[in-house]
Amino acid sequence: MITRHGLDWTAKLRDLASDAQQVKAKQALLDGEVAVLLPNGKTSFHGLQEALSGSEAGKRVQPVYFAFDLLFVDGKDTAKMGTEERKAELSRILRPLPRDSRVRYSDHVFGHGPEFFANAKLLGLEGIISKRRSAQYRPGRTTDWLKTKAVHRQEFVVCGFILREGSQDLVGSLILGARSAAGPEGQWLFAGQVGTGFTEAMARKLYARLSGTETRESPFPGAPPDLARGRWGPRRTTPVVPHWTKPELVCEVAFTERTPEGTLRHPSFQGLREDKDPNEVVHEG
Repeated sequence: MITRHGLDWTAKLRDLASDAQQVKAKQALLDGEVAVLLPNGKTSFHGLQEALSGSEAGKRVQPVYFAFDLLFVDGKDTAKMGTEERKAELSRILRPLPRDSRVRYSDHVFGHGPEFFANAKLLGLEGIISKRRSAQYRPGRTTDWLKTKAVHRQEFVVCGFILREGSQDLVGSLILGARSAAGPEGQWLFAGQVGTGFTEAMARKLYARLSGTETRESPFPGAPPDLARGRWGPRRTTPVVPHWTKPELVCEVAFTERTPEGTLRHPSFQGLREDKDPNEVVHEG
């Protein structure tokens, strides 16, 4: 079980790896996504973070693997096939799996994009992926696969934090940033703050991780952003003091829209993204 950046998470996902051994192929390279399902069928990002944390609560969570593509199977380079052909091969090797297998085939719908997207919005889902039926599998961002978001969710890099008022070890809000371009040459751009969506336990965990990476200078070019302006939550009775950190930790944030200045409206922390390289988190505008 390898992440997109080459990290081996087989040990974290032992049950999934065990179920994957039942795939009807001697050798296969699958592309898919790990998720935790709620009783209503929606996925839970928080549940996935718990499952990957190794905590006692996380051990009771059962993630599943939704396989949506096939790059190679038993000597055959399926990446050169069209999307429909690859999906047919994928369905063939997954069909014999038991119904309770945690490795599942991710099916698709032909056409009817607007109606499908409207249903995704109605169900409160994140959005849809549209794929060209004849396209070969190609790594990286291409126009062959398009993501249409119903709810804005994006990864941001934590560039600092503000303590919760009256606390010495609880994060009150995270200061967010993103690169102006992919790679270390891109400047860090201020994206606002997020101060909702995490529990007190997570606020303490974030402080423990971030306090060891504090720096004296803001990572943003020019004058530091005005963190008191348009700030989330009730008005503070004490000054807002930023604790700048090395831009190393990536988190996922849901939000309604961006302000003209490029900051987030109604942001909500969704969880950490241990699989993400901060240098690849680019400002989407």
